[in-house]
Amino acid sequence: MKRYRNLEGHSGVVAYAIGEDAIAVRFAGGDVYDYTYAATGRARVETMKALAEAGRGLSTFISRYVRDDYARRH
Repeated sequence: MKRYRNLEGHSGVVAYAIGEDAIAVRFAGGDVYDYTYAATGRARVETMKALAEAGRGLSTFISRYVRDDYARRH
């Protein structure tokens, strides 16, 4: 996983891994959530990928628009 840059300084996201049709996000508590095109939707996953690479806004986007639409938590 790649470390999330957290440019705003208060994100709950600590790392992420981008796949072709998915993104895995590790939160500060240690849980990893897998967001896929099938579970989350292509547009939202692509937005999450862009936010992850930018290093800002990912946690807010997830809490506002994605919530429980993940494929797996581990």
